[in-house]
Amino acid sequence: MIEKINQLSKLAHEAIEKASSTDALYEVKVKYLGKQGLLSTVLKDLGKLSPDERKTVGLHANNAKAELEEQIDTKTKSLKTLEQNQKLQSEKIDVSLPGLAPKPGSIHPINKVMNEMCSIFSRLGFSVRTGPHIENAFYNFDALNIPADHPSRDLQDTFYVDDGIDHEPGKFSPWVLRTHTSPVQTRTMLTEKPPLRIISPGGVYRSDSDTSHSPHFHQIEGLLIDKNVSLSDLKGVLGFFAKEFFGSDIKVRLRPSYFPFVEPGAELDASCPLCKGKGCSMCKHTGWIELAGCGMVHPEVFKAVGIEYPTWNGFAFGMGIERMAVVKYGVSHIGLFSENDLRFLENFKI
Repeated sequence: MIEKINQLSKLAHEAIEKASSTDALYEVKVKYLGKQGLLSTVLKDLGKLSPDERKTVGLHANNAKAELEEQIDTKTKSLKTLEQNQKLQSEKIDVSLPGLAPKPGSIHPINKVMNEMCSIFSRLGFSVRTGPHIENAFYNFDALNIPADHPSRDLQDTFYVDDGIDHEPGKFSPWVLRTHTSPVQTRTMLTEKPPLRIISPGGVYRSDSDTSHSPHFHQIEGLLIDKNVSLSDLKGVLGFFAKEFFGSDIKVRLRPSYFPFVEPGAELDASCPLCKGKGCSMCKHTGWIELAGCGMVHPEVFKAVGIEYPTWNGFAFGMGIERMAVVKYGVSHIGLFSENDLRFLENFKI
């Protein structure tokens, strides 16, 4: 047994010397000195020896283990010093080199455009109102004179939120992801007394996605209620905005259009700020771009919110913020604003 201990001790000493890392050295220690190690396995047979042999072999084994442990401690210190020096060398930096330039963040182009638009309207006395993104159909549709059979209420246009109630076939949950920010106007008219002059910027949702549309985008809508408000007031407000936003040489025009919540309704066009009205791909070579839907608030809307008409009247308008950003910056695809590609966003740093 002493011969077996000597053989294992010799092999252990050689393995310790060859170990090139603390991890490798730990494996050697476990292999020979661990509870299930080779030396421990040999010593399990001590009980089969006579008392005198057991004493002699036990003393020899303890001496052998002590020598190995001492060698392992010495080798461990040496390897730790070596590994620390290697780590320090690999982490060495040249302090004479120029430092890393910080990468400052910037305002997202959609927020930048939204803030600019709010700032322009605020100079005309408009104040900001906000509302929930999950909206009741009364505020989103009914109070805005949008009939029950209107196409905008269909599943292919509106995201309905499951309220856990089994509705009759053909009927949907009354909760929707708001399709425009007009519900904010409804809520404001129900809780505040006229005169009112508000804008409501924010995210909206529609089941639509292509090169010029996104299922989630942003709108800003405006509402002005006072006495003796006319269509010319509406054109004046939006004309002022267009010139402040795109430049003083911008011209505007109103085209008749239909929206359930205004009467008369119109589309606001502006001369293309990119080609100056000469015609380009942005304006589809017409020289004009569509900016907003607008019109005089429908009497049925006033009736739904309890405002006396015609004592009070007013106008409303709405425009897509991504649309305004696309035109202002000449961006080719509306989806670029939501992809968060830093190469794109870096073009809008302040």
